[in-house]
Amino acid sequence: MKVDNALIMAAGASSRFAPLSYEKPKALIDVRGEILIERQIRQLLAAGISDIYIAVGYKAEQFEYLTGKYGVHLIQNHEYLTRNNNSSIWAAKDILRNTYICSADNYFTENPFEAEVDHAYYAAVYVSGQTDEWCMHEDEEGFVDSVVVGGNDSWVMLGQSFWDETFSRKFLDILQKEYHDPETAGKLWETIYIEHLADLKLRIRKYDADRIFEFDTLDELRGFDKSYRMDTRSLILKNIASELGVGEECLVHLCTLKDHTAEAIGFTFDCGNRQYRYFYDQKRLENL
Repeated sequence: MKVDNALIMAAGASSRFAPLSYEKPKALIDVRGEILIERQIRQLLAAGISDIYIAVGYKAEQFEYLTGKYGVHLIQNHEYLTRNNNSSIWAAKDILRNTYICSADNYFTENPFEAEVDHAYYAAVYVSGQTDEWCMHEDEEGFVDSVVVGGNDSWVMLGQSFWDETFSRKFLDILQKEYHDPETAGKLWETIYIEHLADLKLRIRKYDADRIFEFDTLDELRGFDKSYRMDTRSLILKNIASELGVGEECLVHLCTLKDHTAEAIGFTFDCGNRQYRYFYDQKRLENL
């Protein structure tokens, strides 16, 4: 079937990616010389998919230049602070047909997109040994029949998904019925999908582990793009390194600090044999 369009979800604050995501959306960071979301847009365009939508929320104004540069369309997700990514799906409900559903923070070493796709699917990579990722199992017909968090020697959900028109219609029907239930707000769209596997049919699209990457933290990014070890591109970390009299490579194991409302207020990190915490609003560094 011919692909109609693509939706790139970029509305979230990505608070775990502290402090870079405090300064700019994670989708707009430079990875190996390219802006993360721009690389994905170019891959979609190269595959012949020109009707591209980006769901934005956090620091939405920073994405506006993409409309002129690439001709993409921005969809405002006004609920990104109070809901999980199901709100981006809902915000884009009018354009979902034969649609790629993409995460703005994925890095594909090779272009995974195609102008025509045989069936609805979710991308996966194989992880040997123990993993905490979402592990998929397929039935004899090749459809996903179970997904569990954590497992061993498994195909795990990572990368793009493709929804055909039937899947889009069925998912939106379910989402419409459940959207205003209080417990739905915190769910990933993948969670809703897993709760309705009998009605929502996806296959597994299997990729080699070196094809799809995702960076949840700065430490993970440093493992992929070694230039971030010495230069984090973060003014906050540069100032901290200067205050401590060390290089940026000495600031490691960064972890987000949140208040009682789950809002990110700073982060902790290690430097040498000591642990510190930093508060954004007060620009205050403390030794723990």
